[in-house]
Amino acid sequence: MTVVIDGKKIASEIREELKSKIEWLKSLNIRVPGLVTIMVGDNPASQSYVKSKGKACGEIGMHSKVEILPVETSEQQLLEMIDFYNSNDDYHGILVQLPLPKHINEDKVIERISPSKDVDGFHPINVGNLVIGKDTFYPCTPNGIVELIKRYKIETSGKHVVVVGRSNIVGKPVANMLLQKKEGANAIVTICHSAAENISIYTKSADILIAAIGKANFITADMVKEGVAVIDVGINRVEDSSLPKGYKIVGDVDYVNVSKKASFITPVPGGVGPMTIAMLLQNTFLAYIKITKQKLD
Repeated sequence: MTVVIDGKKIASEIREELKSKIEWLKSLNIRVPGLVTIMVGDNPASQSYVKSKGKACGEIGMHSKVEILPVETSEQQLLEMIDFYNSNDDYHGILVQLPLPKHINEDKVIERISPSKDVDGFHPINVGNLVIGKDTFYPCTPNGIVELIKRYKIETSGKHVVVVGRSNIVGKPVANMLLQKKEGANAIVTICHSAAENISIYTKSADILIAAIGKANFITADMVKEGVAVIDVGINRVEDSSLPKGYKIVGDVDYVNVSKKASFITPVPGGVGPMTIAMLLQNTFLAYIKITKQKLD
């Protein structure tokens, strides 16, 4: 019988765990973790995501602030704002919402954030630490994927994990996380991408398949073996005139048919998606712990 991995439930459990810790801090009259999100421009998708982050912070009692800057904000002005929050003790996590306007260099912006406050896990120092297996901030979506695998007790040690997609946000980091020699990882990892002549050669051998390619229903039932655990990271809008909105959200996996062969599978929506913000909150709490400890030392 296929187990449907409930990302909403696990994300809710993580938020409740964090809420309890923050309530304990408040009972001691101690400063609580703080997250600042900086957004440049008025991208509707970014606005929705930023609003969700702020709401999630409020629900667990975390201090949060949103800085919305006009689209014409210069790169230098944005860097100066990051400098301000790098040295502001009320905020332990800094997140600059991407994408940025074309006149702003995203690499410069990411590198300007203090690695100790980089709760997105995108700073080159944190990426390097991830690759060599040192303690660091893991990017939120890959971290959420690994957390789902752990909490559903899906064995990874010695198993073949196939990652379809090689983005810096999901594919590369989750592959690096799962090949580390530690509990909840220690897998044999293959990364597939568009250069593969026949991608199903690889996907059919996967014990755990992570689909993060950004193509609706790309992974079909004939591309997987019986008993595979499937993690679908895709969020794709597909036209559907029968629905009020005129579209539906589907993943990179043909859920209806692949679920008949899978031992575990994440739905879309409700699988990996809810975990991203939950892990952002967790990263912010970890940043708070690390920064507070450094000050005490």
